[in-house]
Amino acid sequence: MYANDIAAVYDLVHEGKGKDYRSEAEEIAALVRAHRPGTTSLLDVACGTGQHLRHLAGLFDRVEGLEISRDMLAIAADRNPGIPLHEGDMRSFALTSRFDAVICMFSSIGHLRDGAELDATLARFAAHLEPGGVIVVEPWWFPDAFTPGYIGASVTEAGDRTISRVSHSVRDGDATRIEVHYLIARPGEGIRHLTEEHTITLFPRTAYERAFERAGCRVLYQEGGPSGRGLFIGTRAEISTSGGTSQR
Repeated sequence: MYANDIAAVYDLVHEGKGKDYRSEAEEIAALVRAHRPGTTSLLDVACGTGQHLRHLAGLFDRVEGLEISRDMLAIAADRNPGIPLHEGDMRSFALTSRFDAVICMFSSIGHLRDGAELDATLARFAAHLEPGGVIVVEPWWFPDAFTPGYIGASVTEAGDRTISRVSHSVRDGDATRIEVHYLIARPGEGIRHLTEEHTITLFPRTAYERAFERAGCRVLYQEGGPSGRGLFIGTRAEISTSGGTSQR
């Protein structure tokens, strides 16, 4: 998803825009424990460069990460020595461990193409949960909340590098198409121009809720969240002593 050159400046750009991974990790931990007290294990799906993981590692006994981009995963491994990291696709991954919580942040879920992929992904999340476990998903914008033609811009100074990022977002059917340009300036190297393009699906709120329910989870939507797009919190059914299931 991210080429090596862009992966290398990814964190600098978002931290320069004010993203606070430590604070977000603490909020995630508090939210998870509010729905499942005593949570000790967590899987971060689409963990990117491992920024959340490095803080979550101090908040849970066991954390692991899953990422499809090898370039991002390599950065995450350098940043988080000793934390198990897995290269895998959120739609089809199969690990040998289960977790008290599975999270998917920074709207990574929006890179899925349709409802079938959303259903498959939530089923994979639920399959890796302990009974009574919690799923936290940060969605992309809902269709009625997206602003077509949006321009995003930032300039970040990091050491001897100056990084300018400009993005343009348009609606393309049921998705957002985002074109991103980077200018990276460094003494002795001049200016480099990098580009990338993303297609992010505008799933309606009901599509997320149905996917959670089909995966056997009770779900609620919480306004706000780290990026203002809200959070979905799903709880997997617990196995009752009578052999049936119960919901928290």
